Amino acid sequence: MERTLLTGNEAIARGAYEANVSVATGYPGTPSTEILENISKFYKGDVYCEWSPNEKVAFEAAVGASTTGARSMTTMKLVGLNVAADPLMTLAYTGVIGGFIAVVADDPGMNSSQDEQDTRLFAHFAKVPVLEPADSQEAKDYLKAGFEISEKFGTPVIFRTTVTISHSRSVVETVDPIKLDRPHSFKSNPQKLVPIPAFARAMRVRLEERVEALAEEAAKSPLNRVELNPNGDRRLGIVTSGAAYQYVKEAFPDANILKIGWAFPYPDKLFLDFAEKVECLVVIEELEDFMERRLRELGVKTIGKKLGDEKLVPKYGALDVDVMRRVRRQLCESPLTSKYIDADPAQAEPVPSVDKATIPALPGRPPVLCPGCPHRGVFYALSKFKCVVSGDIGCYSLGVAPPLNCMDTILCMGGGFTVAHGINCAKNDRPVVGVLGDSTFFHSGMTGLMDVVYNKGNSTLVVLDNRITAMTGHQDNPGTGKTINGDETFAADIGEIARAMGMKNVVEVNPRNLQETSDALKKAIESDEPELIVAKEPCPLAYKKKLTTGMRVNQDKCKKCGSCLKLGCPALERDENKTVTVNSALCVSCGLCKQVCKFSALEEFELESTKGGLV
Repeated sequence: MERTLLTGNEAIARGAYEANVSVATGYPGTPSTEILENISKFYKGDVYCEWSPNEKVAFEAAVGASTTGARSMTTMKLVGLNVAADPLMTLAYTGVIGGFIAVVADDPGMNSSQDEQDTRLFAHFAKVPVLEPADSQEAKDYLKAGFEISEKFGTPVIFRTTVTISHSRSVVETVDPIKLDRPHSFKSNPQKLVPIPAFARAMRVRLEERVEALAEEAAKSPLNRVELNPNGDRRLGIVTSGAAYQYVKEAFPDANILKIGWAFPYPDKLFLDFAEKVECLVVIEELEDFMERRLRELGVKTIGKKLGDEKLVPKYGALDVDVMRRVRRQLCESPLTSKYIDADPAQAEPVPSVDKATIPALPGRPPVLCPGCPHRGVFYALSKFKCVVSGDIGCYSLGVAPPLNCMDTILCMGGGFTVAHGINCAKNDRPVVGVLGDSTFFHSGMTGLMDVVYNKGNSTLVVLDNRITAMTGHQDNPGTGKTINGDETFAADIGEIARAMGMKNVVEVNPRNLQETSDALKKAIESDEPELIVAKEPCPLAYKKKLTTGMRVNQDKCKKCGSCLKLGCPALERDENKTVTVNSALCVSCGLCKQVCKFSALEEFELESTKGGLV
């Protein structure tokens, strides 16, 4: 046994190895991305890994592996489960053979997501178990336990993490896996694996029976535990789970705690037994009132999202210790609960005075497109046209920000094309341009392109092909020609795929050439037919190359007009005198600023070979 410091994602990867997982699939999405990357990096000799084109494909491939008796898992972020919902719902009916876990990373606070959904509700909807670790050790151990639950009951299991668990580090005890003698061989069994109505009706009955058996198991599972106040104070009891448990322990060290690691099917007997032990019951959970509602259904008087008519535990955003201390203060001050809890001594201590005038105010730093980002040229060119831009999920979402201001709508992955088509179908009075990235095109953009072609739309469609899945950390995709292990493979060509789907007008441009990009957009926007523009240029952060030239401002020619600043490039800086300079530490010499300056004030120059950096 070894002890090591691991993030939750690294611990999940280790758990997969220790659990003898044979197949691991996924689609990159923060905060889940590093799970599959770590499995591939450290355990690729033992576990087959792949980045799939989207979460539905990943889910289904893992299910296929499970039908042979192999243990399999798939990873995704919260919104990825929306994409994979179709196979999830049916898999709950058929059940599994080899253990199957879907690891889904939620994002309370929306650090890198377009919404804040609570995956526990999906587990309830699909009638499958959901497990929630509270630290890295539990992330590893619970994953192994999840496979045992999956195989014992023949059920898929959802493994819910959050951004805090995924990216926080804690000490983990690791062990060498005990190799299981598990035959991997598909055996035909249509009555179990083919959910036509005649078979599915029996599956539906078995599903309900399975849920009841799982609930009984959850009530006695060590994944759920009671921590009673050692001094015998039974006034306050708290039901909590996941990362919230850590904050509760810090802010309520004197409380009796029911820590839930197996949240659904609900451990009703455990809920009722704990409620009988305490005088006042508070439920503290991130996002939805998932456990609180169940306790109320069981007839237990609880406090949670509300304290009387006042809000108590937030229903949105990430919880933290400061939120917990505010919750404790409310409980102490309310006449409804003050008798059940003592004031926190730490909050009664005087706070050292701080002269705020001596603390420098830090400027806000909103995210921006990186220096040299090839997407910048497309959005700068688009800003010259009075068109509606239907965007998508990726780095290019930042096209909405000033000074580009060139994104009018974002819905979901693949929506850049389909929303644009819908706007056109409504006879919009402005031209519409649909934008998405190369990885998104393979994920769910192809069907949108087919919709435009098949239904005779006339949208201008743009694929921002930076040759990588950039937003989540430069993962490969079907267009890069490499697998997750770095092996050479077939590289899908976006233009060829589009032509095969019936798109007649396909043009490839270099987005660093503003004139070429603008001309292509103008032609497409004015056309009565749909057109696809592939703006192809590698992400400079992913495909580093030696810099041989730099950019500088000739102050004798500069008119301080600020035209170059409309690019929104972080390498261009202006002082209080409106003097523009180039930050050589950021500049990658993409040349866009030179193209927009009417006075030739931005000049390219040769770098000394010893000073050329890597970009």
